[in-house]
Amino acid sequence: MSTLWKVLLIILVVLIIALIVLYFVGRRLERRQAEQQVQIEAAKQNVTLLIIDKKRVPLKDAGLPDAVIESTPKLLRRSKMPIVKVKYGPKVMNMVADEKIFDMIPLKKEVRATVSGIYITDVRGLHGSVEVPQTTKKKGIFSRLRGKAVAERDKQLEAAKQEVQGSSNASSGVQNAKVKSATKKKYRPKKKRK
Repeated sequence: MSTLWKVLLIILVVLIIALIVLYFVGRRLERRQAEQQVQIEAAKQNVTLLIIDKKRVPLKDAGLPDAVIESTPKLLRRSKMPIVKVKYGPKVMNMVADEKIFDMIPLKKEVRATVSGIYITDVRGLHGSVEVPQTTKKKGIFSRLRGKAVAERDKQLEAAKQEVQGSSNASSGVQNAKVKSATKKKYRPKKKRK
């Protein structure tokens, strides 16, 4: 067996082991998430909130209680979280919004929200409905290049049409001017009757 085949075989074995490890880690994370979702569902309640501000900031700069920051993993402390500043009764507080509903939350409006602790899981409009923003899907590199190529081709075709029409219109331009002036109605004001 040559050394190339040995190296490829070792790389293949390492990749298979990595996939097996990722499979079991993913299953464990799914179980944890399902348990957390059950806890969120058990503790949820409907409240009326006035939304003051919303933004994505790192967890350490979000103004959340120290107990929340201490309980989060260290890797997530630097990642940006969807934070919503709300007025709940007489208190102004910061809450964490679900990633799926963060764009739906209106600013400077009163909403009916489903809250579990400091986590906003759902938002409904108190006076009317909540407007769902239009999501624009980001184009990939190939679709952008294809769009540019199509636009360039259309420009070239339009220029070729103008050139063809320009050469045929040059000879008939004098005749068109005479026809237009002959068919044009002249404006004559009506005489006023007394």
